[in-house]
Amino acid sequence: MGLKLQKRLVPSRAMMLASPVIAVLATVVAGAVVFTALGYDGLGAIWQIFVSPLLSAYRWQDLLVKAAPLAIIAIGLSVGFRANVWNIGAEGQYVLGGLAGTGLALATHEMTGAWILPAMIVCGVLGGIVWSAVPAFLKTKLGVNEILSSLMLNYVAIQLLYYLMRGPWKDPMGFNFPQTVLFSEWQTLPIAIPGTLIHIGIPIAAALGLAVWFFIARTVTGFQLRVVGLAPDAARYGGFYEKRTVWLALALGGAAAGLAGVLEVAGPFGQMVPAFPTGYGYTAIIVAFLGRLHPGGILLAALVLALTYVGGETAQTTIGLPAAAAGVFQAMMLFFLLAADILVRYRITTDRPSAPVAAAPASSANASAGEGAAA
Repeated sequence: MGLKLQKRLVPSRAMMLASPVIAVLATVVAGAVVFTALGYDGLGAIWQIFVSPLLSAYRWQDLLVKAAPLAIIAIGLSVGFRANVWNIGAEGQYVLGGLAGTGLALATHEMTGAWILPAMIVCGVLGGIVWSAVPAFLKTKLGVNEILSSLMLNYVAIQLLYYLMRGPWKDPMGFNFPQTVLFSEWQTLPIAIPGTLIHIGIPIAAALGLAVWFFIARTVTGFQLRVVGLAPDAARYGGFYEKRTVWLALALGGAAAGLAGVLEVAGPFGQMVPAFPTGYGYTAIIVAFLGRLHPGGILLAALVLALTYVGGETAQTTIGLPAAAAGVFQAMMLFFLLAADILVRYRITTDRPSAPVAAAPASSANASAGEGAAA
């Protein structure tokens, strides 16, 4: 007797919405068990990562600051995922957005004017789009899988960053540290709420979520993206072009990642440094699926994943948890989310072998044949 997965006719909508909550709760329980088994205070780790940041007003500010880039990138990725275009290169597009904004900041460092920051943001968005255009071209012209090409470009972007920080863009007055000069006040994000860390990137993330929801739910192009993802054959019959969808989906994902990159470099960082790649592009994939590819759900999921960053930093100093703890919790969350999704769409059944049919005795068979002949 074996076990097999049998597809459900109609997956439960309630369970589809509940599975992210189940995944988070399972992550909390499994994380406590795992870190206790490793010799750490497992319950203390859960408290410091998932509860402690919510009890501090200052930590709430940090939470929103870290959630903003995750939400922006995930919202852009969700558009492509709906169309079955798998952009795994958001980390590289995030880096290129930051580099493009930094390039303009260095070129205008001695200038003043309110136009500089908007121009940096435009450059960041264009930088992300240009970087995402590479896998789009390879996919539509040469049939190269966008997962592989976009993923490998992440490493190219990081090496380009290292080259610029240690060469052309290094601050000559920075005591040989690989970093650029600090941005001027015209090149940094203004604070949305005076006296706090909350910059204008946070309301931009919320506004982007609303704009993408309207785009997906209320426009013909958004409908085209959804149809291409759900029923490619029907989309082709309806005159929707798959290659155009690939370009659009990757461009929107790259634009969002580039926007997040330039907002980060002009906000919390205030300059470009080698530590700029923080894994937001990879974590945003988890955020997108935890939020069920819906902008509203993504905004909530970004707060949950931001907890792992903020709480992970607290846990390092309070109970000595390793720096990789945040990544462990993120990986477990993705694992439990995928497991829950499988159980929502499939049920586990047993594969019972059929009972063999017993053969009739030879004497009985011969007697039956004789009776038939006599008749």
